[in-house]
Amino acid sequence: MTMHWKKMRELSRSRSDGWQLYTLMIPAAVLVILFSYIPLYGVIIAFQDYKLGDPFPAVSGVEWVGFKHFLSYIESKFFARTMINTIRLSLMNLLFGFTTPIIFALLLNEVRNARYKKFVQTVSYLPYFISMVVVAGMVLSFLEINGLINNLLSLFGVSPREYIIYPECYPWIYTFTNVWKSFGFASILYFSTISGIDPALYESARIDGANRWQQMLHITLPSILYIIAVQLVMQMGQILNTNTDLALLLYRSSTYSTSDTIGTYIYRIGIQGGKYSYTAAVGLFMSVIGFALTFITNRISNRLTGYGLW
Repeated sequence: MTMHWKKMRELSRSRSDGWQLYTLMIPAAVLVILFSYIPLYGVIIAFQDYKLGDPFPAVSGVEWVGFKHFLSYIESKFFARTMINTIRLSLMNLLFGFTTPIIFALLLNEVRNARYKKFVQTVSYLPYFISMVVVAGMVLSFLEINGLINNLLSLFGVSPREYIIYPECYPWIYTFTNVWKSFGFASILYFSTISGIDPALYESARIDGANRWQQMLHITLPSILYIIAVQLVMQMGQILNTNTDLALLLYRSSTYSTSDTIGTYIYRIGIQGGKYSYTAAVGLFMSVIGFALTFITNRISNRLTGYGLW
């Protein structure tokens, strides 16, 4: 009986000692509730024929149409194009945008000159803090007929052309711009994880005769495997979400065949066209598929690597 009361006192003491930590969670919890959970109520307009000026959010006084808008999108002529373009751009970004920060962090970790290493890291972070509008403006100016890209290619005898108006060039321009802007900042997570690896592991490997490539392959890479697994699961959940801001700034009417994604379609039809219920249904459709992909990828990651979001 005495032991029982002692354990109860220890438990209550540990809870009272941790009240400061729970207090720190309050602002974050309030933000999540305000901006992530309360707005979920607005999803109901996806099942209504909502028009600007109708009471919002409204349960009565608005025509309920069920899955009409979902079916309209699936049956529309834009469904195949927007889905294919979105998946294509997302897969290209997954191939290059997901792997580039990992490779960059692994290679830069092998650099022994600390001053040069810090310089390269700083330079790689800078594009992330540049406005997307400025980045898009830079890319467009580089790709002009008299821009930097054409001037460089002319040195090798390549005729100048306005690459931004060609549909086949757009996916590569979008992917390169997106990767260049974000890979440095994305690599911070891997750098911080690598810096926490026990140096004794590398020392033991060197004593056993392992070269730097073998140390990277058998020590560094396995040590960041769980971060890679979690990041991959999150990326797969976002496969139907492209960088809409960048896409809107770069695409042209001549490149709709390869640049028109679900995000740009929602902007064009919903914001400019005023079809709020229709685009709410399209957005909800994307979210449901994204959740399903996250769940499936997480199960696969847990089975193959032992790591996942939950």
